[in-house]
Amino acid sequence: MSRTPLSDDDCRASRRFDEAALAALAQRVKEWGRELGFGAVGISDIDLTDAEAGLAAWLEAGCHGEMDYMAKHGVKRARPAELVAGTLRVITARMAYLPASTRDESEPSGGWRAREMARLADPSTAVVSIYARGRDYHKVMRNRLQQLAQRIEDEIGAYGYRVFTDSAPVLEIELAQKAGIGWRGKHTLLLQRDAGSLFFVGEILVDVPLPTDAETSPERAPEAPGAHCGQCTRCIDACPTGAIVAPYRVDARRCISYLTIELKGSIPEDLRPLIGNRVYGCDDCQLVCPWNKFAQAAPVDDFDVRHGLDRATLVELFGWSAGEFDTRMQGSAIRRIGYERWLRNIAVAMGNALRSDAASIGDAARAEIVAALESRADDDSPLVREHVQWALAAA
Repeated sequence: MSRTPLSDDDCRASRRFDEAALAALAQRVKEWGRELGFGAVGISDIDLTDAEAGLAAWLEAGCHGEMDYMAKHGVKRARPAELVAGTLRVITARMAYLPASTRDESEPSGGWRAREMARLADPSTAVVSIYARGRDYHKVMRNRLQQLAQRIEDEIGAYGYRVFTDSAPVLEIELAQKAGIGWRGKHTLLLQRDAGSLFFVGEILVDVPLPTDAETSPERAPEAPGAHCGQCTRCIDACPTGAIVAPYRVDARRCISYLTIELKGSIPEDLRPLIGNRVYGCDDCQLVCPWNKFAQAAPVDDFDVRHGLDRATLVELFGWSAGEFDTRMQGSAIRRIGYERWLRNIAVAMGNALRSDAASIGDAARAEIVAALESRADDDSPLVREHVQWALAAA
């Protein structure tokens, strides 16, 4: 999060502009955004009243699991001006993250998805969510958004703003819809017709009354959830754990991304077999989405695959020492779960490999997995030991 405080004094910047000047500034903001690598930039007002009831119901049902930060601010998440006093508009930007090496432009549009599916079908491989194979998106997006905010300041002088990317209690997808840069898919992610869903979203909350896209661009009018999903339910049907409990509603407690990233303790035993070989996050709902045949390659090399995370085996990653994990995951979003949970996740995937059909893994790979697990049977961490023992029970 970056900021210049919003205050009544700062709002003087807002009062300096007439309607024409504000419209021109809004257009330049979008041009600067494209120069910085954003696939789209939109501007919205801050009225999220319609989203409050759904948010409250989701929290009341406990669907956020152990993510206490989701409940901490309650419906304040739907009230940007209460989060940051003085906010008048939100500038929302998205940036594609599919690595260029993954999205080979010489292949048919679905080629990369077929390769990802093939890895999911190989029990000995370690599958890391595509977004996490490169540099930490928080840093990349925040830096680019800060640059955009600075360009605005260079143009108009001091003004109030704060920069966020998955780092504050704001309803990012709702804001992105209002800004006209996509619609909420049935998997709850943002979708766009020429870019699918493989992109990050970030915001700049500002005290400048810029014209919104809903006011100035009829073609960018906010689209309703599922606007272009029709009767398709592929994302719902593909979820390994049934976490998409209804269109536009995910129970995080069942979501593999939550289980492998947010959950700090033991993974529920009944869900472990459903995780398969996914060791950090899950892309299944995106892999089957028809709109992702249009997924675009990342415009920056920050999201290029590091440390072979698109081809690593479970045994290879399980063999990393704590020092190796810390060094290799420096600058990665994965580093925040820590070494202990990393081993926990891989142990579950190994247990699933041992439980898989013998023909799909082979005797040699099975023996390697058993040996690797046995080497950590007396691990110092009770959490790791528990999951290793569960995995070895299938040996």
